[in-house]
Amino acid sequence: MDVQDWDYVIVGSGLAGVSAIEGIRESDKEHSILMIGADPNLPYDRPPLSKKLWLGKKKVEDIFLHGQDFYDQNRVTLHLGNRIEHIDPVTKIIRDNRNRTFHYGKLLLATGGIPQVFHLPGGNLEEIFYFRTLDDYKWLRERAAPGKEVVVVGGGFIGSEMAAALCANNLKVTMMYGSPYICSRVFPESLGKGMENIYREKGIRILKGVKPTSFERQGTRIVIQTNQDQIKTDLVVAGIGIKPNVGLAEIAGLKTNDGILVNSFLQTSHPDIYAAGDNTRFHCPGLGREIRLEHWDNALKQGKLAGKNMAGASEPYTQLPFFFSDLFEFGYEAVGEIDPHLEIFADWQKENDTGVIYYLRSGKLRGALMCNVWDKVEKAKELIIQEAGPADSLRGAIQ
Repeated sequence: MDVQDWDYVIVGSGLAGVSAIEGIRESDKEHSILMIGADPNLPYDRPPLSKKLWLGKKKVEDIFLHGQDFYDQNRVTLHLGNRIEHIDPVTKIIRDNRNRTFHYGKLLLATGGIPQVFHLPGGNLEEIFYFRTLDDYKWLRERAAPGKEVVVVGGGFIGSEMAAALCANNLKVTMMYGSPYICSRVFPESLGKGMENIYREKGIRILKGVKPTSFERQGTRIVIQTNQDQIKTDLVVAGIGIKPNVGLAEIAGLKTNDGILVNSFLQTSHPDIYAAGDNTRFHCPGLGREIRLEHWDNALKQGKLAGKNMAGASEPYTQLPFFFSDLFEFGYEAVGEIDPHLEIFADWQKENDTGVIYYLRSGKLRGALMCNVWDKVEKAKELIIQEAGPADSLRGAIQ
């Protein structure tokens, strides 16, 4: 069997993988790079899939990270629409779904996450939409005609964004979630319930404490049986989270624990295999604990550093978590540890609209949620690193 030889192999064609190319090429202009991705499209940005594409602020052609010329100029060979099925870290050989084999010098696993699915009767119906890729967006966009009814299951990041986006496109939206209020893993209760009021004012029906138990197609409609009632709809969008894609890491015998475990240099338990992005669990010095992040900023920065370290750098990853979202006219940026179970101090200019929510542990600042307050991320990072506090001293600290 012929084995192709590559200096760097990147498995995964999302933001982390593309950023790794940039990291490699900062110091290594010559050695060969192969990128293999299951998605058949050129690498693209994911946040617009649930935001700007629906609001007319971007077109599909605008979301691609680079054109083909970027990969040509950086001497990157792309194998898109292909999956790696096996890794042997001893021989440093991988095999894809076409039975092609590749030898690598350094390997990056930037395989991202896999959507959680309903393990319920009827959970695999075509009209149930597990939102993750550009092709998913195109599929839903074709079917999301104004006036159609859609049930969004889940009140977290994807569920809240998709409900807002579909409502803005004049669909009749119902949100269903088991949590006590929207975005309950991030928002304090007062903000979460305030956002629910905004969603209701926009015409979205909210069903809290409601969970689906089965799905059934009846003619052109989907019947959802729940723990409380029965609901009929045209479409179902499942925003019930993702799980880290660690299948290849497990095949290779790498250490995993809700993600691929890496050291500060983003090396896995095998020194020639690195990991970056949604699939990676790492120690965050700023928070003093291991975390795994499913956010754009982490994929961007972690991917680039992984590439640099694959090419010979020895730089630790020290970034604080950062993420953002837009829900109708309400937008936010968040940095650090955002956990509503911490001590909360809300410094509002306009309640539940404009201001900063501070999250403290033992009187020391651990995170900040900036609501319709922009360009203050670096200031928030400074205050977190300084362990600013107590709460009453933070009034006006970020405005």
